[in-house]
Parts: sequence; C-alpha cells; structure tokens
Amino acid sequence: MTMTTPGTSPGSMLAALSQGDRKGDLTRRVKDLPVPQFASLLEQITREFEHFLRAIEMINNEALETMLEQILEAFTLKIGQILQADRTTIFLVDEEREQLWSKIAQGEGEKSLEIRVPLNVGIAGHVAATGKCLNIADVYSHPLFNRDVDRQTGYRTRNVLCMPIFSTKNRVVAVVQLMNKAGNEPFDSDDERQFREFASSIGIILESCNSFYIAARNQKGVAALLKATSCLAQSLDLEKTLRAVMDEARGLMQADRSTLFLLDREQGQLWSKVETADGSTLMEIRIPADRGIAGYVASTGQALNIPNAYEDPRFDPSTDKRTGYRTRNILCMPVYNSEGVLIGVTQLINKHQGSFTSSDEEFMRAFNIQAGIALENAQLFESVLLEKQYQKDMLQSLSDAVISTDMQGRIVTINDAALELLGCPRQKEGDRHQENFWIEQLVGRLVWEVVPIDNLQMRVEDSLKLGAKHYVPEQSLTVGLFVNQPDDPADRNGNGSGAGMYAMAMRDRHNSNSFLPWNLTTAKSKAHPISPIPQEQVREIERSINLTVNPLTNPEGTVRGGLVVLEDISQEKRMKATMYRYMTPGVAERVMALGEDALMVGERKEVTILFSDIRGYTSLTEKMEAAEVVSLLNNYFETMVEAVFNYEGTLDKFIGDALMAVFGAPLPLTENHAWMSVQSALDMRRRLAEFNQNRRIKHQPQIRIGIGISSGEVVSGNIGSQKRMDYTVIGDGVDISSRLEGVTKEYGCDIILSEYTYGLCREHIVVRELDRIRVKGKTKPISIYELIGDRHHTLDDQTHEFLALYEQGRSAYTEMNFQQAIRCFEKAQRLQQDDRAIAVHLERANAYLISPPPTAWDGVHTMTTK
Repeated sequence: MTMTTPGTSPGSMLAALSQGDRKGDLTRRVKDLPVPQFASLLEQITREFEHFLRAIEMINNEALETMLEQILEAFTLKIGQILQADRTTIFLVDEEREQLWSKIAQGEGEKSLEIRVPLNVGIAGHVAATGKCLNIADVYSHPLFNRDVDRQTGYRTRNVLCMPIFSTKNRVVAVVQLMNKAGNEPFDSDDERQFREFASSIGIILESCNSFYIAARNQKGVAALLKATSCLAQSLDLEKTLRAVMDEARGLMQADRSTLFLLDREQGQLWSKVETADGSTLMEIRIPADRGIAGYVASTGQALNIPNAYEDPRFDPSTDKRTGYRTRNILCMPVYNSEGVLIGVTQLINKHQGSFTSSDEEFMRAFNIQAGIALENAQLFESVLLEKQYQKDMLQSLSDAVISTDMQGRIVTINDAALELLGCPRQKEGDRHQENFWIEQLVGRLVWEVVPIDNLQMRVEDSLKLGAKHYVPEQSLTVGLFVNQPDDPADRNGNGSGAGMYAMAMRDRHNSNSFLPWNLTTAKSKAHPISPIPQEQVREIERSINLTVNPLTNPEGTVRGGLVVLEDISQEKRMKATMYRYMTPGVAERVMALGEDALMVGERKEVTILFSDIRGYTSLTEKMEAAEVVSLLNNYFETMVEAVFNYEGTLDKFIGDALMAVFGAPLPLTENHAWMSVQSALDMRRRLAEFNQNRRIKHQPQIRIGIGISSGEVVSGNIGSQKRMDYTVIGDGVDISSRLEGVTKEYGCDIILSEYTYGLCREHIVVRELDRIRVKGKTKPISIYELIGDRHHTLDDQTHEFLALYEQGRSAYTEMNFQQAIRCFEKAQRLQQDDRAIAVHLERANAYLISPPPTAWDGVHTMTTK
C-alpha cells in the first residue's frame, strides 16, 4: 500500500520532505505504521531516490549534450510536420547571457553548430521577451523582420508563426519559429491552437533538459576548477606556475587566449611570459600598469567583462592590426595575494562560443583566489632562491676568506677565498672539481680543526655562547698541501685521469716530521685512520692573516651561528692590493701569474702614454673649501680612471690634478695599444661632458681638460722596495706626452696626438694636423694632430670645408707662401671664428711677412714653455 498525503502525488514524498512540509514529516508518519505500509513507504522512497540517482548520472554523463541535441532535433522535425512548415527552429532562452540559442545540424558526421542571437531582437526575441505569439502572414511588411537574412541566404520567407513555450513557473523557456506554411496560405488560428495542445508538455521537457544542461555545465566548470587549482598547487617554480595558470584558465573558460600579468610596482609595469613562435620557450613582455584593459583592472581592482572589445575606449586595437588577430570579447580580472594586495591580472580573450558570462566571472574569481595563493608561494620561493643565490654570490665575491658555522662551530659555508687561503689550488675557469671536493670534505668539520690558528676554538665558542666579537691582527696560519693518490686510478680526480686530488695537511703535534690530512673522507672515520704523511711529500704554505670572529644573529638578536673572517696580509696580498690601485683586477691577476718579482725587473716596451690635466685648476679651486676640492677631484678621477681601465690601461700615477696612464705595460695588450689609448681619450671626452652637465645643473663652474698622447719605447718596472712599490715607466714617450698635454693650451683643443701615435692607428681616427713643433727640452721635431673623433664620427659639410681650408693654409704656410696661407686661414676662420690654431698660424704668417724666416726654414715651431 502506497501512502500519500492529501493534495500530493505518490511520487512527491521526497519533494514534500525537502520543502519542510510538516505534513510530510517522516518521523511522525512512520511512528505508528504497520509493517506492510512501512514496506510500501520504503518502496516509494526507493523509487524516488532511483530517479535522483539517474538524474545525477545524467548530469555527469558526457552524452547529455548529445541527448539535448537529439531532443531538439526530434521536436523540431515533428512540430514542422504537424504544422506543415517548411523550416522550423526551436530557440532556448539563456537568461544569464540574455540570448536565444539553438543547435543546428550540419553535414553527416559533423558536430552540430550552436547559434546565438540577442534577446529582444527580431521576431523570436520579441516573443521571448513578451511571451506573446506572433503570427505574421507577410513578413516583409512587418518591422521586426530582418530582410538581410534572406538576402544573405537566398531563402524567401513569406510567413512566420512564432510561439512561446512556458515553464512550470510560467516563464518563457523556449521559442518555436515556423516559416512558410505549405501551400499559399499563411499559418492560422487552428495552427496556433494545435501547437498549444502539446506546448506545455514540450515546455516541461525543455525546462528539465535545460536545467540538466546548465547543471552539467556548472559541474564541468567545478571539475575543471578543481583540476586547475590542484595543478597550481604542485609547483613552486614561478615560470611553471605562470604557464600552468595560463593553460588552466584558458581550458576552464574555453577561451582562445589567456594571459596572466604580474604587477611590478617598482617599475610601474605589468609583465608576463608568453610562448615564442616555436612554442619551445617563454619570452618576457612588459606593458605600462595603467594602460589598456589590463592596466585599468590593475589600477582600479575592478573586473572587466567586455562583450565587444572594439566598442570599449580602453581597448587598444593596434596589436590586432599588427598581428591580424581579431579580438571579440575580453574577461579581465584582478588577482590578489593572501593579504588582499593586488599582485596580478588574468586576461581571457575570445570565448569559443558567445561572450563571457557572470558564471564565468564567478568561476574565474574562484580560480584567481587559488592562482593568487600559488603565485604568492612561487614568488616567495623565488625570492628565497634569489636571496640565497645573492648571499652565495656575495660570499664568493669577497676577497677575504669567510667561513660560517653552526652553533657547535661546524662549518656551514666556506667561500673560494677561504679554500685558496687553506691551500686549495686554483682550477681552470669552469672546472670546479677541486673546489667542490674540498667543500664536500670540509663542510661539517669543526672550524678550529680545519683552520690551525692559536686559540681559535676559544674565540669561536665565546662568540657562539655570549655573542662576543673578536679581532686579532697579525696571526700566523701554516698549512700543508699534498697530492692524495687513490688506489683505483679510474677514481682519481673523478674522471679516470689518475691525477689525484690535492689535500690539506697539518703538522702532527706529536711528530714534527710528519703531517696529517684534514680534509679526506676517511679522516672523519675512526675505523679507517689515515697514516701520517712524510714531511718531504708536503708543501708548506705560510700565511699572515688578520682574524675576525663575529656571531651571526637573527632579527631578535639571538645568536644562530658564527662567522670567521681571515684577511690575508701576506706579501702576495699586499702586492695584489697595490696593483689593484693602478690596473684592473684582470691585468693584476695576469701579472701575478708571472711571479712576485715580475714587476721588480725593468724591461723595454713599446707603449702609449696618456697625460691628462685640468685647465685653470688653480683659479678654479682657489675660492673652494678644502673638502670641496677633495670631493671635486675624487669625483673627477673616479670617472676618468674608469675610462683608463675600460681600455686595459694601467694607471701610473696622479700628479695633483693630472693623471698619467700607460697602455701596453706591464702586459702587452691584445689590441693596438695606441688605438686603445685613443679610445680611452675619447671616452674621457664623453665622460667629461656628462660630468659638466651635472655641475651645470648645480650651477657649478665647468671643467676643461687637456690630453696629450704619444707612443714609443720606454723602460718599465717597479721602482722602490718590496714594502713601498711604485710601478712606472720612463722614456721619451713619457716626456713627449707630458709636453703635448701642455701644448693643448697653445692650440685651444682638448686632445693632441704625436705623429708616433697617429701612425699606429691612423686608419681608425679623424684628425687635423695642427703643426710641426719641437717641444721644450727636445731637439727632434714632431708633427702633432688634434683628435677629432673615430671613423664612425660623421662630420658635417661645414667641418669638411673648414678642415680643407686649414690643410690648404698649412701647405702654403710650410712652403713659405704666407700671403696664400693667410687667405686660406682667414676663410677658415670665418667658419670657426674661435679656433685657436687658426689664430696662432695667422699671427705667425703675418709676422713672417714682415720678417721672413731663413731660406732653409723647415716650418718647425719651437715651443718655449712646457
């Protein structure tokens, strides 16, 4: 016996219970039921649950969409037959998107095509919006009919019957549009009545199907969201996370393209990584953080759902024009971190069907929450890695030996300088096998066992326990170095070479004639003790160091480790430190490789010397405070020395406001030393312009300099003693370049080359032959040249004309045709009125007209000042 409640059907038991109907209260009803009726009730509820299970199976069934298409196709065909229509279409109402949509069958074996039209547009849209039937006998006379459809398809529409289909809640769920009734008569009221006979049943079926379809779509969205968030949680790699976010968002939203932009607040930019053309790698792109759609979302934090991109003033169509891609619609939403701070923007472009909906926004909002967490974790992880690498690089870049320890004094990190100080030989660039071997064996050892310095254990333990700091100068460090030969030649050096590994050894306290190895694996094991090494097999290395022991603390001030710093103050270190003052580290290292006495031995070399001096230095600085003068010189020399080092020059000395640089010593240059010196001078000219620009902004007086350059043979070497080293060069090249620096004042130019330097690099530069002179203190005349620029320096027509006239004047001058020389120089002077070299030659030529030089005159001018 089936139990029912008055006013309900037998199949409504669970419905009544779900609505909280007290009449359907199950506990009350079953309390006094006889067994047969209770069994009948169980059967009824079981049948209803079976219906629910089948409904759930339908939602999860991939064939649900196909089923809906078949129902629509079958109903469309039958309705058209019953009402004798030539064409019939059933449009379902999508309230969320405010559209009518339908599935239209294509060719056999092809997937049905989904079409969508806006709600409230056309005949079908009017019926859907009003719920009223439209029976139009002549569609061409009706204002809602769009004739363009007929023109595009070639079909001729005569009459239309468009009927609404209502749900159980009296809402329009679909619209049936029938076209062209058979025969010449239009649809009539009998057709409308006949349609209404089965319209309510069709409405219930379509409503149910549409509900199943929407539920299934949401279910797929939830599944895709879970899959996407699960994928995002699997990686801490920022690049992989970016790729995963883009791929999962595109699949989740069925979009054509997706991009995740991260916000770079420091640079005010949004950046992302997109695939290159071949798809093998990612390429970084950056855009302003306040431009375009993404910039608007990043600036305001507001989501944008744009159904038509070209109608939105924030959209920039230039990218579409450049690439040929057509952007239809955009969904752009912010991404926040766990603290609610905007860290990025997701941008989806071109949904496969229709536009993005409010449901899409909800899904992306949930997705972006997970994406924000994943990105925050990836960014934090990347920051940790960068900080770790930064600390590692900083540690390795230190010239002093640095060893960090844990709270027991065991080594945690040790830099290359410490390995070298303890005797580890330097390897070829790119080959760190030896260093890696030492690090592997030394990390984890007690630092005072590895570094044999008196009282080191006491100082480290004091620092770890009490946070004390220790500085002990002039400590002695003596270690030994020997080659450990493994028993198996294939294992030596890890590459089968049989070369063995260098190992560190220290003198045995109990036997002064033998050493014990301290960084071998077996040395850590008492079960495999290492035999002492005879003294003759060990090379002792003696160092003089300054020792510093400091505690490492956390932000709260608690000691969490120790730091041992060993500053090498041995002769080698002092020599390096000295050389670094006047040559680049690379050159210094190459000189050191020649041996400690390499600079002490004098030798003759072909080099180029550069002298530079500040013009009017005394008058410039006489009203300045001493601190201002020092600051000026320091800032000036800082940039000028960089110009020397950039072209492998060696800084010889500073002489007041002047500097002297050598190119080609102490080591020969790989390139032409004259050309390198000229490039350095041009760099000085450029740097001086920038230096003066900064002074001009601060309303400070401008600085002018003169540079003299000459090439030739010199004697180079270290003059002084081991304790006070002064590397320098001596010779005519030095004297001439020094004189030429002074000559720049006479001719009003900034850079003058001797004929020796010009001859070595003439193919690279543009010059003007200034004169042929005999510098003070020398008897042999030389030709001198003003450096205008390198060959890449483009000269304008006026400058070309000026140089040609000057050259003609010089030729006439040296041939003692002073009238012609004056005419040429005066023409040149009209082009450059302030040229000092023109004025000098005009003054001399006019003087020679009055008092001609001797017949044997060689055109040489003898300088009377330095």
